[in-house]
Amino acid sequence: MKFVQNPTLHLGLLKALIVAILVLASVMPPTVLANESEKATFDSTTTLQTILTSSHRSVANRDRDKYRHPAQTLKFFGLRPNMTVVELWPGGGWYTEILAPFLAAKGQLIVTNFAPSTSKPALAFQEKLAAHPEVFGKVKVAQINPPNELTLAPDNSVDMVVTFRNIHNWVKAGYAEQVYAAAYKALKPGGILGVEEHRGKPDISLQESIKTGYMSEDGVIAAVQKAGFKLVGKSEINANPKDTKDYPGGVWTLPPTLSQGEKDRQRFLAIGESDRMTIRFVKPN
Repeated sequence: MKFVQNPTLHLGLLKALIVAILVLASVMPPTVLANESEKATFDSTTTLQTILTSSHRSVANRDRDKYRHPAQTLKFFGLRPNMTVVELWPGGGWYTEILAPFLAAKGQLIVTNFAPSTSKPALAFQEKLAAHPEVFGKVKVAQINPPNELTLAPDNSVDMVVTFRNIHNWVKAGYAEQVYAAAYKALKPGGILGVEEHRGKPDISLQESIKTGYMSEDGVIAAVQKAGFKLVGKSEINANPKDTKDYPGGVWTLPPTLSQGEKDRQRFLAIGESDRMTIRFVKPN
């Protein structure tokens, strides 16, 4: 028996296949499609600007660049691709996504984390590192349990230590001095401590800082200097004159937390993220 091909039938099947593909693409998450088509790759030629626009960063994280000024901040601190850098309390890894690929080829990034078994955020951060070896494969983790377990790296082995918006939490927990001391021990003579922190009004009390998340700039400088560091520079890169620092929910009223929900949401979005001090210290030779 001879089979005769039906061109009309073939055309109908082709149209049905095209429609099915388009429907599938429309319902698949964009991140899945992006991951299937390409993965971020980094090498010794990778620049900060390349990293900031890379597909490994979510749209939400990239949208915060206008508030956080990562390239300018890291350049002010003096970051170079051949450095060994410790990032303290990386949180969800916003800055880790930038530091890890920048240092991967010639340097080393060390991040602190609590034992993943002790908290969901610690576990989530560890899983994030493990899930993306193309970005975080060379990152080392220093497991800490402050105030007693705070070894960041061997003594005098690190070029730079950085912290972004963590000091108010250390002060509240009562171990800020121990963190500064641990950073001092890990840094080489001449090594840099880079600090970014929510900046309160000049006369803010310690109790108000703990309540609101805003810190006294002079108070932070004095505490870090007490640990042995020398102040070498301040920058207004992360200043925000719109921030009135008098909100019912403290600094968490502003983006990205927006703790008041829909109440005055547009007003707080218009203000943007907090006014922050950006300070560079050095461990004296």
